[in-house]
Amino acid sequence: MLELAHSEPALQHAHIHWDYEGAGGPENWSKLDPKNTTCAIGQRQSPIDIKDGIKVDLEPIKFNYRPSTFRIVDNGHTVQVAVGDSSISLTGKTYELVQFHFHRPSEEKINGQRFDMVVHLVHKSDEGQLAVVAVLLERGNENPFIQTLWNNLPLEKNLEVSPPGPIIDPMTLLPASRNYYTYMGSLTTPPCSEGVLWLVMKQPAQVSPDQINIFSRLYKNNARPIQPVAGRLIKEGR
Repeated sequence: MLELAHSEPALQHAHIHWDYEGAGGPENWSKLDPKNTTCAIGQRQSPIDIKDGIKVDLEPIKFNYRPSTFRIVDNGHTVQVAVGDSSISLTGKTYELVQFHFHRPSEEKINGQRFDMVVHLVHKSDEGQLAVVAVLLERGNENPFIQTLWNNLPLEKNLEVSPPGPIIDPMTLLPASRNYYTYMGSLTTPPCSEGVLWLVMKQPAQVSPDQINIFSRLYKNNARPIQPVAGRLIKEGR
């Protein structure tokens, strides 16, 4: 029995893939793979409840987004989209847009409030630093940008689709006001790597109830629980 007790945690998590509930859920991410230990012991984890930030004049993010064809995949955790030739510039550094993906509900809270969904636009600099722009999505009018994506959803998981026709422009996903919150955090999925610059748009964009329901058919809940702020500085554009 003693031997069984010692090997039980490893057996329990052998061949379990990370997920948002059950044995592969967030509380077990660090046990599924040694690479995921930061998920449990990291001090700058995301998402957080964004509140009590200092109000300052933040440098505007320069969005160099261009219309492009796209590749879309349901990777078993979310719907993820890759586009070409888009980037942001901030503090003299340029970050290329690598991919964007969706969570329901929003992973981050703003002053305790969660939103219906969020889209995370993941950017990477030449030095490998990550910057994620988060656009909160609230129930309202139909979003033409998102509708184009949903029109081209793959029929099977892990099947990447590159539609030849439609072009999307990530600029149309951004809210009218580009004011934002910023803090240092982590990836919100394993391996939960830290040192990620978060740029969370203050103004949400709208998405229709039908569009939310379509994503809910695939993912009812793919949001990591809120993590401790642990004394981190949060800045809020005024």
